[in-house]
Order: sequence, then C-alpha cells, then structure tokens
Amino acid sequence: MFDSGPKDAEVVETWQRFVQGLLGVLMLVGAGLMAHYYAPPETTDLERQVQQLSRQVEDLQSQETFSAAAVDDARNSVAYIYGIYRISGDAQAPAVHARVAGTGFVVASGLLATNRHVAEPWYRDREAEAALSRGAQPVLEKLVAYFPGSPMAVELRPAAFSKHGDLAVLHMEDTAFTKSLRPLPLAKAPPRVGEAVSVIAYPMGVTGMVAKSPAVVYERLSSHRDDPGTAGELAALSLIRPSATFGHIGDVTADKLIYDAPTARGGSGGPVMNGRGEVVGVNSAYLDGFSGGTLGISASELAPLLAVVQHDHPESASNSR
Repeated sequence: MFDSGPKDAEVVETWQRFVQGLLGVLMLVGAGLMAHYYAPPETTDLERQVQQLSRQVEDLQSQETFSAAAVDDARNSVAYIYGIYRISGDAQAPAVHARVAGTGFVVASGLLATNRHVAEPWYRDREAEAALSRGAQPVLEKLVAYFPGSPMAVELRPAAFSKHGDLAVLHMEDTAFTKSLRPLPLAKAPPRVGEAVSVIAYPMGVTGMVAKSPAVVYERLSSHRDDPGTAGELAALSLIRPSATFGHIGDVTADKLIYDAPTARGGSGGPVMNGRGEVVGVNSAYLDGFSGGTLGISASELAPLLAVVQHDHPESASNSR
C-alpha cells in the first residue's frame, strides 16, 4: 500500500488556502455592496438643512431690499388729499361745514384712487345721511391733492364711485407734473394670509407731517390749524411726504383685507402694497383696540371703476405698468 498521508495533508492545506482566499474575496465584495447600499450620502441631513436655511436667508434679504426700494419708489405717486365740504338745507339741523383729509395714489394716467368717504366725505356719515334724507344737499367746495416734490396743489374732480364699496376714482388736473406721475401697478392676484405688506399714507394728515418736520419748521407750524394754508407751506418746503408702515395679512375675504400695518385718521385711501411693489388693496379703516384690525378694500374692486372711467374717457391710459 502506498503512504498517502503527506499528500492528503497537502491537499487539505491547499483547499484551506483556497477557501480562505474565496472567503476574503466574498468579504471584499460584500463590503463593497454594503458601502454602495448603506454608506451615508455625500450631503448629510444637517448639511442639507444648513443649505436650505442659507437659501431662505438669501431670499428674505433679497425680498427685504426689493420691498424697501419698491416702497420708496412708490411714495412719489401717493398724494395727500384735502377737502372742504358743507351740507345745508336741513331745517332740523344747522348747516355742516367741515374739512376732510385722506390719501390717494395714482392708479392710471390722470386718475387717482382713494376711498369714497374721502372723495365724498358725507358717505356713510350717519349725521350727514340723516340730513340728506330730509332733503339737505351736499356741496364739495374744495378737493385738492398735494404730491411729494411739488409745491402746487392739484385740483381733483369726481370720475367714478363704487356703488357698494368704499372706493372712488378721481380725475386729476391735467398738467405737465401730473402727466409725469407713475401709476402704481395693481396686483393680478389677491395676497395670501401671512404675506408681508406695507401701507403708504398720510396718517394724521397735516399734523403728522408737521410733527416729523425739522425743528425750526415744527416750532413755526405746530400751532397752525390743519388747513390748506399749512398744507401749502409744507408743499413749498418739500415736506409733503407720506409715511410707510409694515405688517402682515391676517385674513382675506371676498372684497376685504385685514392686516396689522398701523394706520390712523388721514391714512384712508393709501395703497396697500406687497413685496413686489404691487397694490393689493386700498387702506380704508381700523378697529380701535385691536392692533391687527386694519381694514382695506381689495385692489381687484378697483378694476370695474377703472373700466368705467376709461370707457367714458378714452384719454385716460390704462394701468398697464
């Protein structure tokens, strides 16, 4: 018989080396597969979050810069409106003789948008409406607009009034200055709840403008009445300047906006603008005791009035900007 013991040992040792090598290869392949399927992505969740936040900050900074520029550019198209009216002919009450102050903005060539209660001060005034129901007659003795950068008052006359809402469109006196004014663009869609807005207006009217005037002017005019004379002096000194307040949309209904940008008497009729410099509403009123209760009329309600005016007066250019 042959002695095969050493050869068998060599065979076993050879197979052992082969199996160990095969196992090593399989482990390498398995490690590769595990790395392919289970290795973390090149960008971790934390890195993705940092990148997302960075983009959001950049967007906010860009929006803030653009909003500030848009608001500043719009101010020259926002006017201080001053009027005097009387209601007489009521045998049961003495004649009413009063002043009205508000805000308006250029909505198309030669046209100014504002609230109806600014253009027709007796609108929704209970005492005035009671007198009118007894046969009294309202008379608008004076209605003018003062714009930033101009020392001259601009004469205004009615163009169209909303039948059911607090909106009006007025014709402006046709001058080289009024022709140079830029209409503010109307937004094509309503704002969303939470969207940032700005109201450009003349809160407190002449009183507010005198309060923020230089000290020398303030000392001289602070005791003056809120009348055309004081407004004329402010215009001559280039101190007709609207104020801008900022806030957010709290709610949107069919024709109204609710927001928390502060306002006051004299701010009625001012444009409510979004971050792109578009008019989304017309400032109308505020609720006492509730900081988030400023009310505006949706800018979409202006479209029918503009259509009527531009149909009757084709020379009024459409608001295409």
